[in-house]
Amino acid sequence: MQLELRHLRTLCVIADAGSLSRAAATVGVSQPALTGQLHRIEAALGGQVFRRGRLGVSPTPFGLFVLSRARSVLVTVDELLTGAVVESGTSGVRIGGYATPVLTGLLQRLFEMPGIRITVHTEYSPRLLLDLLASQRLDVATVVDYPGHELPAVPAVGTRVVASEPVAVALSAGHPLADRSEVPLVALADEDWLVTPPDGAGWPGYFYTACQEAGFAPRVRHMMTEHDMIRSLVGEGRAVAPCQATLKAGPDVVVRALSGPTLWMRHLIAWRLGGPLADRAAELARLAAEAHRAAIADVPGLTDRVARSPVVIT
Repeated sequence: MQLELRHLRTLCVIADAGSLSRAAATVGVSQPALTGQLHRIEAALGGQVFRRGRLGVSPTPFGLFVLSRARSVLVTVDELLTGAVVESGTSGVRIGGYATPVLTGLLQRLFEMPGIRITVHTEYSPRLLLDLLASQRLDVATVVDYPGHELPAVPAVGTRVVASEPVAVALSAGHPLADRSEVPLVALADEDWLVTPPDGAGWPGYFYTACQEAGFAPRVRHMMTEHDMIRSLVGEGRAVAPCQATLKAGPDVVVRALSGPTLWMRHLIAWRLGGPLADRAAELARLAAEAHRAAIADVPGLTDRVARSPVVIT
């Protein structure tokens, strides 16, 4: 079977619906017909795009890779077919990013500026966010990457590193190591792990490499992005999870610093060259950095750890 654009759209509809039955209703076909089409698409791609479960479907790691590319392709094709990229102007600015304190803090600051109307678009993949900037679907985005996995330069997109922070680990409050302020990575070698899926920017490969350097291969049982589900599984003691150091703890979940080796992530601001805020890139970087400083100030000891970051902020 030759892969066509309609097949990519079908994959995106299934991903958005979360189940084959809901997706079938959306596209107006029977569930068996959609299931058969999905099997043919997966055969053409040479891999399984979705896991089927009792609660619906979820993307496999390969599926997340396919979906991020599919969405990027469809965005570009839609713009070609419609003719058009509509310039937002200074009264309408399109902000993108993944749900981090940098994004939420930047939005709070931009919302306070008079004369700017903001729309928000969230995506998990930093690479896809850069593609959306390059294709003029976004004007500004907050993205992340990791040492040794720096995001590539993209034509028509400017970037600046605004902050860095160490990767932490989320444990259940009843975990034997929960009372420590710092947990050696190797001490978690025998744990079941929950990781977020490949993001196109080096995660979770960066984490896997660190585990190998610590002398073990992590036993990854779960892969997901939904914060509520992550909190639930970690809080129940079913897994431990690498996480942002600014992740909010709770009665059942604690967030602890990792050591041996220390993993780092970078926060960057990216903007569309020629876009409505391109001439205010320095101001955007300052506001994003302020948002990060405010977020880490709420985590005991994190400001001092960030001050020891090996990442140079220019």
